[in-house]
Amino acid sequence: MERILVMNLGSTSSKIAVYDDDKELFSQTLRHSKEEMSAFDDVLEQFDFRKEKIYEALAQNDISLESITCACSRGGNILACPHGAIGVDQAMIDYLTRPEDSARHASLLGSMVAFDLAKEFGIPALIYDAIGTDEKQPIARVSGVPELPHFTVGHTLNTRAMGIKCAEKLGKKFDECTFIVAHLGGGSSIRLYKNGVNIDSVNDDEGNFSPERGGGVSAKALIDMCFSGKYSYKEMARKIHGNGGFKAHLNTSDALEVENMALAGDEYAKMIYDAMSYNVAKDIGKLAVVVGGKVDRIIITGGIAYSEMVTDLITEMVGFIAPVEVMPGEYEMEALAAGALRVLKGEEEMQDFGKIAAESVERLRIIPGLEPGTVPKKYFE
Repeated sequence: MERILVMNLGSTSSKIAVYDDDKELFSQTLRHSKEEMSAFDDVLEQFDFRKEKIYEALAQNDISLESITCACSRGGNILACPHGAIGVDQAMIDYLTRPEDSARHASLLGSMVAFDLAKEFGIPALIYDAIGTDEKQPIARVSGVPELPHFTVGHTLNTRAMGIKCAEKLGKKFDECTFIVAHLGGGSSIRLYKNGVNIDSVNDDEGNFSPERGGGVSAKALIDMCFSGKYSYKEMARKIHGNGGFKAHLNTSDALEVENMALAGDEYAKMIYDAMSYNVAKDIGKLAVVVGGKVDRIIITGGIAYSEMVTDLITEMVGFIAPVEVMPGEYEMEALAAGALRVLKGEEEMQDFGKIAAESVERLRIIPGLEPGTVPKKYFE
């Protein structure tokens, strides 16, 4: 029997669960208040705090660290990679904690906790369906600025898991379906899956905004803002990633709070809430064009999918493309445990980070023969 610790750390919560093989022993979401988070200027500064909270929760549920045989995390914003399992090693930790990364995601802290357990107890540590999973087709990478091709980053774990579940409901295999999956949470991403491959996407720094992300904005206006002398590099990065969206407009990143404001008659809050849905719907339509509108299902998932105010507006706008399947919440913990168990049983190979890093240039190459210089430097440092 394998005892698997799975971790999915977000900006304001730490989700953990323990499985004996495929049986869940317990799961818990550790909520972190705005006051607690305000003590930290950077994600990396949260490591000791998050690790201590996770270890306390395990102890309170009578799970000893020594009993864990594998640790699996959602991961972090690693370089472009295929979906599946990747072993956590020092090279991955070095990459995740590199000083020049201005858009660190809290999920990297789970990788760090897993690596600490691996070093102390000699157990496998891995990430699964990492944030950096990038299977975008070459034509979808091309932008008008050769140094800035498009890439995919975000919620592979949940969007892929929900796609698999939806295919099962339809009585089909995932690799036989075409789905557009919109994950709506603190951050968001819209994915187009065709025949099991995520061939295109819209990241939340390109299109729709979310509770904490600024979304796509005018490039010219953004350049002017960056060079205005009013803001540091770090301040501008936070405007786009962390302090954008609801937080910028309404000083809160709590979607439920914004919905309650709207329901209480706050017209500005309602406009911002509806604008988020409006932009998500536009991005869904954008991806539908790629497959000529031939979509089996549009799936709305993530925490915000519990809001009928959001899902009803999106469905009204995109229902002409395909039936809309609302699958609120996340299947991420089960997906992490299932992926880890497949690796432990030898049913799936655990990929090597070093090999993936070496292959990342080719994975992101736009046109055969094009120089790797057109690939963002951060992906092959």
